[in-house]
Amino acid sequence: MTLSICTAQLNFVVGDMPGNAQKIIAAAREAYAQGARLLLTPELAICGYAAEDLFLRPAFIAACDDAVKTVARETAGLKGLAIVLGHPQAMAPGAQAFSVCFNAASVVRDGTIEQTYAKRELPNYQVFDERRYFVPGSKPCVFEVEGVKVGVLVCEDAWFATPARDTAAAGAQLLAVINASPFHLGKGTEREATMRARVVETGLPLVYAHLVGGQDEVVFEGRSFALAADGSVAARAPAFVEKLVYALVEPAQGAIKITAEVAPERTLEADLWDALVLGVRDYVGKNGFPGALLGLSGGIDSALVLAIAVDALGADKVRTVMMPSPYTADISWIDARDMATRMGVRYDEISIKPQFEAFKAALATEFAGLPEDTTEENLQARIRGTLLMALSNKFGAIVLTTGNKSEMSTGYCTLYGDMAGGFAVIKDVAKTRVFDLARWRNANDPYGTGANPIPERIITRPPSAELRPDQKDQDSLPPYEVLDAIVARYMENDEPIESIIASGFARADVERVTRLIKLNEYKRRQAPVGIRVTRRSFGKDWRYPITSKFRA
Repeated sequence: MTLSICTAQLNFVVGDMPGNAQKIIAAAREAYAQGARLLLTPELAICGYAAEDLFLRPAFIAACDDAVKTVARETAGLKGLAIVLGHPQAMAPGAQAFSVCFNAASVVRDGTIEQTYAKRELPNYQVFDERRYFVPGSKPCVFEVEGVKVGVLVCEDAWFATPARDTAAAGAQLLAVINASPFHLGKGTEREATMRARVVETGLPLVYAHLVGGQDEVVFEGRSFALAADGSVAARAPAFVEKLVYALVEPAQGAIKITAEVAPERTLEADLWDALVLGVRDYVGKNGFPGALLGLSGGIDSALVLAIAVDALGADKVRTVMMPSPYTADISWIDARDMATRMGVRYDEISIKPQFEAFKAALATEFAGLPEDTTEENLQARIRGTLLMALSNKFGAIVLTTGNKSEMSTGYCTLYGDMAGGFAVIKDVAKTRVFDLARWRNANDPYGTGANPIPERIITRPPSAELRPDQKDQDSLPPYEVLDAIVARYMENDEPIESIIASGFARADVERVTRLIKLNEYKRRQAPVGIRVTRRSFGKDWRYPITSKFRA
């Protein structure tokens, strides 16, 4: 008894059922030629994850059914190859005004669907909303291939003991878990630890097949793996790349042994960088944009976004625009030019001084006798946003916004100004981590687009919006080390205000930051979607009312 298993760690497009089916068929043919007799596809591979309210449309489910049949038909000649295929399956087509589905995994072999398993545990937390679309299954699924009895689980099922235990009781000798589990920092280690608990409880080895790719705000990092019956890592695929991963399963002293390559562990910075790069590449590519453009200010945030964009798309598809105002320091445009040259991207300068003066002149009567304040600061940001969106409209490139999580938390950003754009690359990256990533990228060149791309002065100078004379971020906000720590505790971990204060933070800082988080919910509702890289982002993870008196 020797079984070769292929895990199809692939990047699918939501709603492209014909394209996804063909990708699965191609993987099946290649795997079969390499001797594999079991192919595992990710969760909901046939339609992509997550399709959200498309699951409620009967026509969508019907198209998924057609794609499943296509896979079965086109792989019928691969005799003996079992394919575990992730797809939605309607409970009773046409019986209701909306579609009620299973999150299913079917065993397809020799042109027929032998069994279909329905996911039992439906997550409804963080970015997950599966109880809106699916109903849970209740029965295990075990099938035999090359003498090995394989039990199927779908993603969340393996985070609980009961489905794995029931599958073992049904006779499984190996657990096959197909997944679409969104990335956040540290998630890969968490997955392996949780799956190890299932292995220890059941005494069965486990193969974990995972999706890779970006889908709107979430990223899936791949990093498929296998655990031996003793819980040790027997296989681990590279992260953030498509790959067909092979593992050999054979008996050894009364147990099942898994043999495969084990990719090394990675640093958090490397994971974060690749997640941001993949998120940009797939958002731009899957939505058909010819390229991207951004305002390059000479500051750290836009510098980081530029480096990510070039790694994601290539220098030829990225354009930068420097838009100096009366308050722009010379070093800002000098550093911006320097970085654009280092990255090899198009760089243009469009002064906003004429437009700024025209706006002030138009409002002079209304503002007579009033001092300049944030109104004039915001005018500058909104002029820049208008110019960038005009270039986007004319040439088709998407505007990448450059605001970070610290700014999104506190509202230190201008609605219809620096928030104007189509994709918020570092929306979930705190300012302190922005600096860490900039230093990491200067020390590493993972995509071969150029070493040391960010001028050192951009990293070392005090951050400033440069919207008034001698402005510094810390004039308006607590030090970022303090601000980011409070945001992480309050926003990401739901820690109470009094608990944060008791841990050593000044009451004034905690009250100020949490008040700003509450007050600026209306801005975040109007912000572009951005890449989720933490346990909780200002996206699907965060659903707070704009109108509310509650804070603590």
